[in-house]
Amino acid sequence: MSPGRFNGELRLIGAVLAALVLCLGFILLSEAAAQNRTNRSDIEFNHSSTGFPLSGGHAQVVCERCHLQGIFRGTPTQCMQCHSPGGRVVSTFKPSNHLPTSVNCNSCHRTTSWRPAFFTHNGVAPGSCAKCHNNSTAQGKPSTHLPTTMSCDSCHRTVAWTGASFKHVGVMPGTCAICHNGIQARGKPAGHIATSASCDSCHRMGAANWILVSTSYNHTGITTGCATCHNGTTALGKPASHFPTTQGCETCHKSTTAFGPGTPMNHAGITTGCATCHGGGYAGVVSKPANHVATTAPCETCHKSTMSFAGAAFNHTGITTGCVTCHNGTTALGKPASHFPTTQGCETCHKSTTAFGPGTPMNHTGITTGCATCHGGGYAGVVSKPANHVATTAPCETCHKSTTSFAGTTYNHAGIVSGCATCHSGGYAGVVSKPANHFPTATACETCHKSTTTFSGTRMVHSGVVVAGSCATCHERGMNWIGGIVTRPTGHTGTKAAPNSCDKSGCHNTSTFSK
Repeated sequence: MSPGRFNGELRLIGAVLAALVLCLGFILLSEAAAQNRTNRSDIEFNHSSTGFPLSGGHAQVVCERCHLQGIFRGTPTQCMQCHSPGGRVVSTFKPSNHLPTSVNCNSCHRTTSWRPAFFTHNGVAPGSCAKCHNNSTAQGKPSTHLPTTMSCDSCHRTVAWTGASFKHVGVMPGTCAICHNGIQARGKPAGHIATSASCDSCHRMGAANWILVSTSYNHTGITTGCATCHNGTTALGKPASHFPTTQGCETCHKSTTAFGPGTPMNHAGITTGCATCHGGGYAGVVSKPANHVATTAPCETCHKSTMSFAGAAFNHTGITTGCVTCHNGTTALGKPASHFPTTQGCETCHKSTTAFGPGTPMNHTGITTGCATCHGGGYAGVVSKPANHVATTAPCETCHKSTTSFAGTTYNHAGIVSGCATCHSGGYAGVVSKPANHFPTATACETCHKSTTTFSGTRMVHSGVVVAGSCATCHERGMNWIGGIVTRPTGHTGTKAAPNSCDKSGCHNTSTFSK
């Protein structure tokens, strides 16, 4: 090495040593000064330009607490690098009961004060709540908490404990009461029906509303004491329209699934007081209808059956008048449409309170005219003029004088002098007509028959019989007309023999046969 190069290196080494001595002196002076300073107010430096602004407690710490040995570059900016045991500087660090976490301190703590810390659950793994919420590190389950091994976040939110939504997934049937006992969770209210059955026997598991049931109440084995629950508060009870009774529900209601109509009332031993129920308009109870006979008598006076009201026999004892008050066709059986018209009371003719049928005698007292009003209208049970009655427009009473019988009626011929054949040849019932052996004639009856009471002894009137040869029509041999008639004798011969006419040559005339 040349002397010049060697001297140059010596000079460089000397300069470096001089600089080191100068720095060491500065450091020693700085350390001495730092020991006498408690703040850095006398230093003017914009620390924010380093990317680590000083705030809170950091603003009051002297530089040398962080910048050891005057070294500024490479000073850590993460809390954990200082605030931990064995860290770069002596400072506050996590205590032994600090909740386990790997997040940076400033995620929860502030430079102004360690407490209160603002914990954020960001990044907390699901199902790990209990690692902190164990009542040592952080608030855990209280003593009244429902027993469960599920993670806190199964029900609770990370922003609030209250308003937890419990999920019943995995809850074993029949175990509801372990939690729903009124302490850990809502249990049976005071008005709940008395039962030892599990909640989920009736209530749907996990339902927001307990009233929503999955099945109806299991009444198996329950045969008495229904009112214990069915009192209108705990369970459905007797409606306001139920008839009054102190008997147990099960006396009449035999079904545990339906209480509706059709439940037979047990009338055993009930013989009086029917109107207590059957007169109050109670639901499902037959009451006296609006068209019931007007009476204040008890139901049992007439109705003897507790199964049916039909066929009740009304007790007419003492009733002799006023029948139409009930027998008006609405309240009780009244006059049928075929009844003859009358304004008289029923009792005028009907004397029986058990039968109204045919055979009831009509009281004709005082009736002398107007018979056809009834006896000509075809009314039920009333004798009317038969189809074969003589044709007449005369009132019934003209001939019929009896109000009990129509037989033996004597026809009143007064004033009748002609037209006899109108009746006496029509085959009318009870009317004498021209017999079959009456001699043939078209002459009116009254021509010969002058009596309206008898037809015997009537003489033939030959007036007008002038047709020659017509005598033999009646007087020929072998003729046998009613009442007898002179006929040609057997020995009548010659010109006198048939078919010669009786009046031939003027032998016989209409007044005598002798010549």
